[in-house]
Amino acid sequence: MTAWGEASAAGPAEAEAEAGSGSDAELERLKSRRLAEMRRNLHAGGGKGEGRAADRPRRSPREALVSVLGHRGTEVLEAAEMQYPAQAPLIVDQLGRMAMAGELPGGLDGGGLLAVFRSVGIYVRLQTKIKVEQDGKMVPLADRLGGDRAGGGGGGGAACR
Repeated sequence: MTAWGEASAAGPAEAEAEAGSGSDAELERLKSRRLAEMRRNLHAGGGKGEGRAADRPRRSPREALVSVLGHRGTEVLEAAEMQYPAQAPLIVDQLGRMAMAGELPGGLDGGGLLAVFRSVGIYVRLQTKIKVEQDGKMVPLADRLGGDRAGGGGGGGAACR
């Protein structure tokens, strides 16, 4: 006999024969019952799942949110936390809970996170970087304008060649 289910499926004559064999049959039944219980717990997430459930609260909602942020998402998040220290944690907490619940399956990029903050009235300011092509390379506009002024000598005429 290997599993509890097999013993119950046996006929009445076989069950009586097993009962008569004494403590070995009872021990075997207890082992198989315990094994079946352990399998049910494993498949239902009972045994190790309780350990995982205890691990989940250790992961903060912010960490969960950071794990689903995409392109420039952390930059927007950090700027919001610096500029709005009282309001941003409330939004971050809710978004983090959504991330832990799997309600943000596609993730959230910087533009999406910025839109979420703006939709609730938090206007996060980000540093803007404008780049232009110069000699086949992308350079910051400030560097190009600064370089033209230094090389042109006259100020206004340098930008209008």
